[in-house]
Amino acid sequence: MAGSAHGHTPAAWTGVIISFIGFCISGVFMVAANTTGFWAGMAVVLLGGVVGLAMKVAGLGMPKESAAVAAAREAATAKARAV
Repeated sequence: MAGSAHGHTPAAWTGVIISFIGFCISGVFMVAANTTGFWAGMAVVLLGGVVGLAMKVAGLGMPKESAAVAAAREAATAKARAV
Protein backbone atom coordinates (compact mmCIF):
# COMPACT_ATOMS: atom_id res chain seq x y z
CA MET A 1 0.00 0.00 0.00
CA ALA A 2 2.86 2.40 0.70
CA GLY A 3 3.98 2.21 -2.91
CA SER A 4 0.64 3.46 -4.21
CA ALA A 5 0.67 6.72 -2.18
CA HIS A 6 -2.90 5.92 -1.16
CA GLY A 7 -4.46 8.92 0.57
CA HIS A 8 -1.50 11.27 0.36
CA THR A 9 -3.47 14.12 -1.19
CA PRO A 10 -4.78 17.45 0.10
CA ALA A 11 -8.35 16.20 -0.35
CA ALA A 12 -7.75 13.11 1.78
CA TRP A 13 -5.89 14.95 4.54
CA THR A 14 -8.49 17.73 4.76
CA GLY A 15 -11.43 15.32 4.82
CA VAL A 16 -9.85 13.16 7.52
CA ILE A 17 -8.84 16.12 9.70
CA ILE A 18 -12.33 17.64 9.57
CA SER A 19 -13.90 14.24 10.33
CA PHE A 20 -11.49 13.70 13.24
CA ILE A 21 -12.48 17.05 14.71
CA GLY A 22 -16.13 16.01 14.35
CA PHE A 23 -15.46 12.76 16.20
CA CYS A 24 -13.75 14.70 18.97
CA ILE A 25 -16.70 17.07 19.26
CA SER A 26 -19.15 14.17 19.36
CA GLY A 27 -17.07 12.38 21.98
CA VAL A 28 -16.97 15.38 24.29
CA PHE A 29 -20.71 15.94 24.05
CA MET A 30 -21.45 12.24 24.45
CA VAL A 31 -19.60 12.25 27.78
CA ALA A 32 -21.40 15.47 28.71
CA ALA A 33 -24.76 13.78 27.88
CA ASN A 34 -25.69 16.53 25.42
CA THR A 35 -27.46 15.00 22.42
CA THR A 36 -27.61 18.25 20.44
CA GLY A 37 -23.84 18.70 20.64
CA PHE A 38 -23.30 15.04 19.77
CA TRP A 39 -25.33 15.33 16.57
CA ALA A 40 -23.61 18.62 15.74
CA GLY A 41 -20.31 16.75 15.93
CA MET A 42 -21.68 14.02 13.67
CA ALA A 43 -22.69 16.74 11.19
CA VAL A 44 -19.06 17.91 11.22
CA VAL A 45 -17.99 14.32 10.45
CA LEU A 46 -20.29 14.30 7.41
CA LEU A 47 -19.01 17.73 6.43
CA GLY A 48 -15.50 16.27 6.33
CA GLY A 49 -16.63 13.69 3.80
CA VAL A 50 -18.36 16.30 1.66
CA VAL A 51 -15.35 18.63 1.74
CA GLY A 52 -12.97 15.79 0.85
CA LEU A 53 -15.17 14.73 -2.06
CA ALA A 54 -15.52 18.32 -3.28
CA MET A 55 -11.75 18.77 -3.18
CA LYS A 56 -11.27 15.52 -5.09
CA VAL A 57 -13.69 16.70 -7.77
CA ALA A 58 -11.78 20.01 -7.88
CA GLY A 59 -8.62 18.09 -8.78
CA LEU A 60 -6.89 17.90 -5.41
CA GLY A 61 -7.38 14.15 -5.04
CA MET A 62 -5.60 11.12 -6.47
CA PRO A 63 -5.55 11.20 -10.29
CA LYS A 64 -7.18 8.28 -12.06
CA GLU A 65 -4.81 5.76 -13.59
CA SER A 66 -5.00 5.32 -17.37
CA ALA A 67 -5.52 1.89 -18.93
CA ALA A 68 -2.00 1.96 -20.38
CA VAL A 69 -0.41 2.61 -17.00
CA ALA A 70 -2.50 -0.14 -15.39
CA ALA A 71 -1.45 -2.61 -18.10
CA ALA A 72 2.22 -1.68 -17.71
CA ARG A 73 2.00 -2.10 -13.94
CA GLU A 74 0.39 -5.52 -14.32
CA ALA A 75 3.05 -6.61 -16.83
CA ALA A 76 5.85 -5.48 -14.52
CA THR A 77 4.27 -7.30 -11.58
CA ALA A 78 3.90 -10.51 -13.61
CA LYS A 79 7.53 -10.24 -14.78
CA ALA A 80 8.78 -9.73 -11.22
CA ARG A 81 6.85 -12.79 -10.04
CA ALA A 82 8.35 -14.92 -12.81
CA VAL A 83 11.90 -14.12 -11.68
